[in-house]
Amino acid sequence: MEDSIFIGGGGEDYGVKQGLALKYANRHGMVAGATGTGKSVTLQILAEGFSKAGVPVFLSDVKGDLSGLAGSGSESFKLHQAFTDRAAKIGFDDYSYEAFPVTFWDLLGEQGHPVRTTVAEMGPLLLSRLLELSEAQEGILNIAFRVADVEGMPLLDLKDLQSLLVWVGENRQALTLRYGTISTNSLGTIQRRLLVLENQGGAKLFGEPALELTDLMRTDTDGRGRINILAADKLMGAPRLYATFLLWLLSELFEELPEVGDPDKPKLVFFFDEAHLLFDGAPKALVDKVEQVARLIRSKGVGVYFISQNPADIPEDILGQLGNRIQHALRAFTARDRKQLKLAAETYRDNPRFSTEDAIREVGVGEAVTSMLMKKGVPGVVERTLIRPPSSKLGPIDPATRKEVIQTSPVAGKYEKLVDRKSAYEILKARAEAAAKEAADLEDKEDDMPAHEREFNAGRRYSGTRVTRSTSRSTRKEPSFGEAMGKMVMKELSGTTGRKLVRGILGGLFKGR
Repeated sequence: MEDSIFIGGGGEDYGVKQGLALKYANRHGMVAGATGTGKSVTLQILAEGFSKAGVPVFLSDVKGDLSGLAGSGSESFKLHQAFTDRAAKIGFDDYSYEAFPVTFWDLLGEQGHPVRTTVAEMGPLLLSRLLELSEAQEGILNIAFRVADVEGMPLLDLKDLQSLLVWVGENRQALTLRYGTISTNSLGTIQRRLLVLENQGGAKLFGEPALELTDLMRTDTDGRGRINILAADKLMGAPRLYATFLLWLLSELFEELPEVGDPDKPKLVFFFDEAHLLFDGAPKALVDKVEQVARLIRSKGVGVYFISQNPADIPEDILGQLGNRIQHALRAFTARDRKQLKLAAETYRDNPRFSTEDAIREVGVGEAVTSMLMKKGVPGVVERTLIRPPSSKLGPIDPATRKEVIQTSPVAGKYEKLVDRKSAYEILKARAEAAAKEAADLEDKEDDMPAHEREFNAGRRYSGTRVTRSTSRSTRKEPSFGEAMGKMVMKELSGTTGRKLVRGILGGLFKGR
């Protein structure tokens, strides 16, 4: 099947061979099915197919078994005969074992190259989603980001944000008149949530060097696309961190990549495993933006594939955009399950040879009900399909092999060393130290004054007037509050460009505003 990825099919009681056309692979897709029905193997063979076609892939290894993509299958494997028999049955004539080029990533920096972004890149809205903030708390976070831009304080890691929030709390009375009420209770809540995130390992996500998207879009020397695997088995202990990171990555791809129209094959395929974590409890505004990105990002040459146990986990407006579908078995033990199964069946183009609803219920492990886009992007008739066997190792690779792959990858050594350049934390620390030194110097000068001048200066300070000369009662006029706020506004209008103000949700969607 030229210009397509062979999925499976063929054999008695099955229809024609099924392939995913590369030309329509950026029209997105879905792999769904109950636990234990073969979703992981389907994901593995899709990654293999895209890699062989020269398309880079990004996917999450939630259970730890997709690392086998870096190793080759073997004739000594217990399922070798079953694999070769199935390959012959479905007409997979060139079936063979091989390993694929893999780059391992890990937010925690343990099972792959560290992957980071900065607090400023994440933006206040996604960060609010990550911290589960209320609307009022999100508003204060927006104020903090605005102040950071106005004051020229880069927000790179969590300690930058934590220090900035302390500064906002100390200056909340002046800031309230310009930006609105700043509650100390809300500030305290945000700080506590940041502490929880830090304890969950989230602090390792923020910092520099930040991930460069070009490192996810590499091809190997033989032209195969590299398969980027995010170690997510431990990360699933913090599901909101996992979902927010993938959403951020999707937004960065949308913002940074140029328009390419309808390419002959995707520039990158992005698999979003455990997709329900993205939508659970998400506000409607966020779901609307995900839908908007899913609709527009295909013109950037990116295909997005959602992996979930049930199609009902994905909002209907987004589900309608997923043209390539592989549906493994759904269990229908309750009335609600039966209703969802019926709804899932209704989204396919009927095949007169069988009942789609019955097929979804009956397909076994390694089988699926499939529908792929055909010419002009028209959905194909639903087919029962035997999924082809994988060429790479089924199951995880051993730690020694993983270590070797990490050490020999094209980005080895690029992200391992954390860089801590001057940012908000260092700037505010320097300001505090300068103020303390100034106060200490003033006290030293006053120690040398006659007693009556020290008493006079103490009285002036008590009344709110600062003495700036040790040998005179004359003082420098302090600017009025109006003058200070005027300077702040002028400084704000001349602040940095690009990601100024509230970054907004999903990158470039707000660039035009």
